[in-house]
Amino acid sequence: MRVALIAPPWVPVPPPAYGGTEAVIDRIARGLLRCGHEVVLAAAANSTTPAPQVKGTEHAPDTASLVTDVATELRHVLTGYAALDGEVDLVHDHTLAGPLLGRQPVGAAMVTTNHGPFDRALKPLYAAMVGTAITAISHHQASTAGEVAIRAVIHHGIDVDDVAQGTGTGGYASFLGRMTPDKGPRQAALVARAAGVPLRMAAKIREPAERDYFDLAVRPLLCSDVEYVGELGLHDKLGLLRESFALLNPLQWPEPFGLVMIEALACGTPVIATPCGSAPEIVDDGVTGYLRTQREDLAGALLDAVNLDRVACRSVAVNRFSSDRMVADYVQLYEELLEVDAESQRPARIT
Repeated sequence: MRVALIAPPWVPVPPPAYGGTEAVIDRIARGLLRCGHEVVLAAAANSTTPAPQVKGTEHAPDTASLVTDVATELRHVLTGYAALDGEVDLVHDHTLAGPLLGRQPVGAAMVTTNHGPFDRALKPLYAAMVGTAITAISHHQASTAGEVAIRAVIHHGIDVDDVAQGTGTGGYASFLGRMTPDKGPRQAALVARAAGVPLRMAAKIREPAERDYFDLAVRPLLCSDVEYVGELGLHDKLGLLRESFALLNPLQWPEPFGLVMIEALACGTPVIATPCGSAPEIVDDGVTGYLRTQREDLAGALLDAVNLDRVACRSVAVNRFSSDRMVADYVQLYEELLEVDAESQRPARIT
């Protein structure tokens, strides 16, 4: 197959640090290449995924307004689509703009993945997409899609073979994410303090709202046992997780999929989380972590995490959340869509 992957223009593929969508796109691209498929990538111009690229825009973190953001993404998508006409069998678009434009390359099947929520604003937009197979990244996310027709649910994956299992002997729990209320960094600090265990927090703080939230809600809770260690790239993030006896992930919103949870499991690290969004699809309560709601229950679960089997955590990542499984699921979907397209283009039989 000849597959085009359309990434958002804001972050390189793969991302140098935080960037879950871009990390997933990179893994899909590399997995397709390993399987012998042809891949072309429309992404930020400073992307380094080893596939031919339709160059987009450099990462622009200081865009002036929503209008500027939308205009930039539209230019990026139009540039990519114009270069692909007649050149690919299928387009897998990870933006919102591309499928809405309805200008898919001639002769190509169309897939889009929603990496965010199906909220009140987005549901009508996805429902209006014509001729596009829409995929969800968790069953919980799909359950919120309403009138949007979901073609498949495909969980994200990680390159498990590239992640070494850790010992968890660092003597600390970890928190990783964005410094926003949805991710629960304040709750993580409060839970760790209630449990009396050290916590190392790695989080993205780039935007003014993230800085303000950190200064107001999290910084006052820092102490010798609750430490903010900055924003980490993949190598350092995995190192932090490998030596953590648990990942503390007290989500405060129905997150469509939690990549950091499968990264922790690949390191053999149990996950202590709230039962929000996709968490119950990732964490097997009492086996690879605990799902709890109240602060005192999360604190108790955090203390119990040292008794969980790290080999079992790693096995779940290998068997259910590998990049190979994710890519195989997408390839199966691509083949089904291309077969449907081929059937629709065959001349009717005259009997």
